[in-house]
Amino acid sequence: MNLILLFAATAIIGIPTATVWLLGRRAKVPSWMLTVFLLAGWLTVLAGWVLSQRAQPFLFPETSPCYGTSGTPVSQYFPPDSFCRYDDGELRTVNGANSKLMFWSAANTTLAVMIGAAFLRRHQRSRS
Repeated sequence: MNLILLFAATAIIGIPTATVWLLGRRAKVPSWMLTVFLLAGWLTVLAGWVLSQRAQPFLFPETSPCYGTSGTPVSQYFPPDSFCRYDDGELRTVNGANSKLMFWSAANTTLAVMIGAAFLRRHQRSRS
């Protein structure tokens, strides 16, 4: 079982990270920029997954925010959010503004570093 988990972690996290790192180094993107890009990118993925799955009772049903109410969990994947749908049809979010702010900050940082790397690469080409 541990071997399967190790293989899955390598396939899901290790290979994409190594690929981005190697492609970035080949394009002569600075190491600090690649590090910020990878950290912000993985934070975006993790925060998005947590935000979209928060109301789902998959491991411990009694910890779901919809547990004990007449609400049914509903997930939205982009922008990531979780809701409880009540009998009257109303959707109420279970994620607060701070968690959404963390997701959008990480997503915008990822995008800004990617754009910055493109400008840096273009500037390096024009100088040589």
